[in-house]
Amino acid sequence: MVTVLTSGVALGVHVPGVLLARRLRAAGVPADVVVLESLLTTAKRMRAEANRAVFHADFRLARAGHRVVRLPTDDVDPARRAALFARWHDEQAERFVVFSGFWAPLLRAYAYLYETETGRPVHVDLCHVDSVDSPSFRAVSAAIPRTWQTVRLADAAATATGTTTDVFPTTIPVTDDPLVPWHQRLADPRVLAHGGGWGMGTYRDGARALAERGIATDLVLHDPVDTLPRGLGDRRFAIDPGWHPWHDADLPPFAELPPSGDGRYVRAAAYHGSFDLVRGALAVASKPGGGTLLDSLHAATPLLLLDALAPHEERNARLWRDLGFGVDFDAWLAAGCPFDTLAAAHRRLAAVRGEVPDYSAQLVKEFAAS
Repeated sequence: MVTVLTSGVALGVHVPGVLLARRLRAAGVPADVVVLESLLTTAKRMRAEANRAVFHADFRLARAGHRVVRLPTDDVDPARRAALFARWHDEQAERFVVFSGFWAPLLRAYAYLYETETGRPVHVDLCHVDSVDSPSFRAVSAAIPRTWQTVRLADAAATATGTTTDVFPTTIPVTDDPLVPWHQRLADPRVLAHGGGWGMGTYRDGARALAERGIATDLVLHDPVDTLPRGLGDRRFAIDPGWHPWHDADLPPFAELPPSGDGRYVRAAAYHGSFDLVRGALAVASKPGGGTLLDSLHAATPLLLLDALAPHEERNARLWRDLGFGVDFDAWLAAGCPFDTLAAAHRRLAAVRGEVPDYSAQLVKEFAAS
């Protein structure tokens, strides 16, 4: 059994964990996903939901909030923690992959209790989706045992002299399907705009700017009743507003929104619903979160880089610019929205995509050898 530990604070932390668990199960390795916020008291979960709405409405507050890091483990319900530890003990949970550093204090406590009682070691991989340490990992660095392994899906520190596998030591493939050819994307040219899983950032302004230039846009809205006008050929999509990962640890239900009324939210069988939009787009206009980088790589779809939420996202953006995988949104607009710039970035991404080792395959081999 591999226990995958995620957080609902950012879907770029949760969705890659679910993708990993799904690939492991498909290969015959049992895997479970646990979301940190499922352990919080009801009052604290309600506050998390309220904060999400506030940060969506005001990007400046979201940025300020990321500068004040508070450990959510301080708000864990003791009864829920005890029940989880008991379940893990009964399941002999000894192999963990952690996508949020905020799990570290809890997991360290469990590992101590389990190893003391059974004499068997607990093995932990710390999986970094961003190209540098995100706030959750930086906040708990002192609580991380030296025996825990670091796994990076992208490494900004390796760009100066590193090879492809130095910059991308491993990855979690979103799909094994072939890429959508560039000529097929040009037949219906459109740009996908989104604000990450919780709809933060300047993506709505970006969508307006694209519409003013006659570029068809697929826009993922945080609020299905958003009144942003549609341009010719524009489409609107949304994650089910009633879905929360701490209640449902799978992928978010997703829907296309008709011009009037609500959409039919469904959960995709293979990967998150928005990824089909990423695969078919000329580019994605978004803040540079780690999950967005992963989508960009596996769809070979360039990024039009919008304002970053925090310093780790700024470093993600710089990495994508340095590799020629993305360009600043405003610079691309000022240059006249050249599609050939995006085509060149697509080719670079496509050349790298197949060279990066599959992290799930590494874990499958590990279990086959055990």
